[in-house]
Amino acid sequence: MEALIAVGALTLLFFIVLAKTAVVVPQQNAYVVERLGKFSGVLPAGFHMLLPFIEVIRYRHTLKETAIDIPEQVCITRDNVQVGVDGVLYLKVIDPERASYGISNYAFAITQLAQTTLRSELGKIELDRTFEERTNINTNVVSELDKATEPWGIKVFRYEIKNITPPSDILGAMEKQMRAEREKRATILTSEATRDAAINTAEGEKQQTIKKSEAAKQRQINEAEGQAQAILAIARATAEGIREVAETIQMPGGMEAVQLRVAEKYIDQFGQLAKTANTMIVPSNVADISSMLASAMSIIQHKPAPTKE
Repeated sequence: MEALIAVGALTLLFFIVLAKTAVVVPQQNAYVVERLGKFSGVLPAGFHMLLPFIEVIRYRHTLKETAIDIPEQVCITRDNVQVGVDGVLYLKVIDPERASYGISNYAFAITQLAQTTLRSELGKIELDRTFEERTNINTNVVSELDKATEPWGIKVFRYEIKNITPPSDILGAMEKQMRAEREKRATILTSEATRDAAINTAEGEKQQTIKKSEAAKQRQINEAEGQAQAILAIARATAEGIREVAETIQMPGGMEAVQLRVAEKYIDQFGQLAKTANTMIVPSNVADISSMLASAMSIIQHKPAPTKE
C-alpha cells in the first residue's frame, strides 16, 4: 500500500514538473522567461522546455495588431467650446522584452497618452474645423504616440476618432447656421439662374434683331439688284427694238411701212379722242391725215447736223 502511494506521489510530481517545464507557445505570441528572477529570453512560437523551479514564464504577449478603445473625454477647442471625443487606437508589440520591462502597463499608459495628446490637438483648432480636420488630428496623435511608445517596444499604427459630440445648444446653433447657409446658396443660385436667363433672353433678342436687319438688308439688296437688272433688260430690249426698227427703215419699202404704221396709230388715237367727252384744244388741221402724216414723216426723216470735233 505504501508503495502505491509513493508511486502515485512520484507520478503526480512528474506531471507537475512536466507542466512547469514543457511550454507550447502559440503562433503570433511571445513569452518572456526569467531565470531566478532575471530576464533569460523570449520564447517564440513552438514547443519549449524550461528548467524546473529555476526558469519561469513571467510575461505573455500577443504579437498581433491590437485595437484599444479610447474612452470618451471632454476636450476644449480653441474657441472655448467643450466637445466629447472618443476613438480607437491600433498598436502592436514589436519588442516583448521592452514591452515587459519598459513600462508596467503599456495599454493603460498609451490610453492616457492618447487622451492627453487628443486634448492638446483639439485645443489648437476651432469647433467648426474639428470635423474637417479629423484626418490631420488622427495623424498628429499617431505621430506623438509613436515617439513616446518606441522605448516601450510598441508600434502605434493609427488612431481614429469615432465621435465628436458638441453640446446640444451648440448643435442647435450649428444646424441653424447650416440651414441659413443652404438657404443663402439656394438664393444665390436662383438669382444667378434668373440673371443667366435674362442674359440669354437679351442675347437671343439681340441675335434675332441682327438677323432680321441682315435679312431686310439682303432683301433690299436683292430687290435693288432685281430692279436694276429689270431696267437694264428693258433698256437693252428697247435699244434692240429701236435698232431693229432703224435697220428695217433703211431697207427697201421701210419708209412706206413707217408711214402706214404712223397712219394706223394716228387713226386709232384720233378715234379714241373722239370717244372721250373731255373738252380740249386741238390744231385746226387735226382731221387732215395727209398733213399730219407729212409732219410726222418730216420729223422722222430729219437728220441732225453733224457735230464739229
